[in-house]
Amino acid sequence: MKIFNRSRRPVSRRGRILQIIAVALVLSTMFAVSVFAADGEAADAFYGTFWSLVPPIVAIVLALITKEVYSSLFIGILVGGLFYSHFSFEGTMNHIFVDGFVGSLSDSWNVGILVFLVILGAMVSLMNKAGGSAAFGRWAAKRIHSRTGAQVATIILGILIFVDDYFNCLTVGSVMRPVSDEANVSRAKLAYLIDATAAPICIIAPVSSWAAAVSGYVGDGQGIAAFIKAIPFNFYAILTVVMMFALLALKLEYGPMKKQEDAAKDGDLFGGLNPYVDSKLENEINPKGRVLDLVLPVVLLIICCVIGLMYTGGLFSGADIVTSFSDSDASVGLMLGGVVALVVTVIYMMIRGVLNFKKCMSSLTEGFVAMVPAILILVFAWTLKSMTDSLGSTAFVESIMASAEGLTHFLPAMVFVLAVVISFATGTSWGTFGILIPITLAAFPLTTSLGVVCMSAAMAGAVCGDHCSPISDTTIMASAGAQCEHVTHVNTQLPYALTVAGVSLVSYIIAGFVPIAYVTLPIAIVLMVLVLVIIKLIQGKKTA
Repeated sequence: MKIFNRSRRPVSRRGRILQIIAVALVLSTMFAVSVFAADGEAADAFYGTFWSLVPPIVAIVLALITKEVYSSLFIGILVGGLFYSHFSFEGTMNHIFVDGFVGSLSDSWNVGILVFLVILGAMVSLMNKAGGSAAFGRWAAKRIHSRTGAQVATIILGILIFVDDYFNCLTVGSVMRPVSDEANVSRAKLAYLIDATAAPICIIAPVSSWAAAVSGYVGDGQGIAAFIKAIPFNFYAILTVVMMFALLALKLEYGPMKKQEDAAKDGDLFGGLNPYVDSKLENEINPKGRVLDLVLPVVLLIICCVIGLMYTGGLFSGADIVTSFSDSDASVGLMLGGVVALVVTVIYMMIRGVLNFKKCMSSLTEGFVAMVPAILILVFAWTLKSMTDSLGSTAFVESIMASAEGLTHFLPAMVFVLAVVISFATGTSWGTFGILIPITLAAFPLTTSLGVVCMSAAMAGAVCGDHCSPISDTTIMASAGAQCEHVTHVNTQLPYALTVAGVSLVSYIIAGFVPIAYVTLPIAIVLMVLVLVIIKLIQGKKTA
C-alpha cells in the first residue's frame, strides 16, 4: 500500500491572494472598529452586541481561507482583546495573556481535560509499542475485507463508546486506524466517522458526561428525566447516525470528501498532506504484540473512566447510579479513570514481557508530544471563548431570544439555528447549553410539549455547530484521533454536517406545529434518506 507523505502543500497563487484578502479584511475591520472606540462610551457598545461574536467569526473565516489554525485563532483572540480593552495596548496584553491564556490554563476543569489527553496519548503509544494496534489490524484484516466493512466497524465501535466524546475520539481513532488504513479508507472519512459518533452519540446517551452536563442546567432534580424526554426530538444527532449508514448503503460520497476517498482508493490516505509524518506512534511495531494488548487497555480504560465519573458523582458516598452520573465531574472523573488505567496497563505490559519499564516510561513523553497539536488548539480555543464571554455574548443571545416572542411555533427552529451559530462561533457545545437551555426553559417549562422540543433543539444545534466548527474541541480531537490534517477534516465534514443540519431545521419547523415524537421523528428520517437519494441521482447525472 503506497501512502504519499508530504508534510507541506504548495500554496497556489489564488491561495496567496485569498490570504492577503483575509488579512486585509481583518485589519480593515479592526481599523473601522477603532473609530467607534474613540471614547469609552462608544467602546462600551461592544458589550452584549453582535461585536461580541466578531472575534470567533474572524478566527473561523481566517482558518477556512488560510488553512492555518494557530495564527487564525490568535488573530481572533487579538481582536477580542482589543475590543475588551478599548484598544489599549496594556489592557489588550493583560486581557489576552493573563485573563485569557493563563486563565484558561489555571482552570481546573481545563487542566483535567489536558491531563486526560496526555494519558490517552500515552495509552495509544503503549498499545502501539506493544504491537497491539498492529496485531488488531492483522486480525481485523482477516475478517474485514471491504471498505464498507471497515467503516461499519468504526461506526459501531463509536456508538459503543458513548461515555465521553474526547474518550470516544481518541480511542476509536487508535483502534480503527490500522483497519481503515488496510481497507484504503481515507483519514478524512475516518475523522468524519469518529466525529459523527462522538458528540452526536453522547448527546443521546443518558449515561454519559454530556447527559451530566445538560442535566446540570435543569433545576428541581429533573435533569436526567428531561434529557431522556428530549432524545426523540434530537434530530441532528439521530439523523447523523442515519446518514452514516445511508451513505454506505447508497455508496455515496460528495463534496471534498469524494476527492479524499477517490485518492484513498489509489493509496493516498491523506489526500497529499500527512501532518503526522514524523510521528513515532505510527511506526512502532512489536512482533510480540497480540490483539489482547489493544483490547484489554481499551476495555480497562472504559471501565475505569465510567467508575471515575460515578465516583465524582458520589456513587461511593451513597448516591445511586443515575444520580452519580448526573452529578459527575467529567474532567476529574476521566482524569482519575485514565490514571488508574494507565498504571494498570504499564504493569500488564511489563508482566507480559512485551515492554520493559524504560519503554513504558518513554511512552509518556511520546504520548504527550503526539497530543501537542491538539493541546495547543484547545488552549487557543478556550482563550478565544473567554474573549467572547468577556464581551457579553450571553447577553446578546438573550436579547435575540426576547425579540422572538410571538413566533411560538417557529421557536424550536429558531433555537436550533441560534444554537448552531453560537456553538460554531465559540467552538463549545457545553457553553451553548449553558446559555440557551436556561433561557428556553424560562420561556417554555418542561411541562409543555414545546419546552421539551426547544430544549432538544438547543442541544441538537449546539452539537451541530460544534460538529462544523474548526475551533471545536471535539472536532480537534477527531482530527487527532484519526491523525488527519485538521483543516482537511473540517472542509470534508462540513458539507455532510450542513446536509443533516438542513433536514434537522425542516424537522424542527414541523415539530413546532406537531410536537409529537412518534410523528416527527419518522418524517425526519424519511426526509434525510430522501435528500441523500436526490444527491445520489444528481451526482449520477453529472457523471453520465
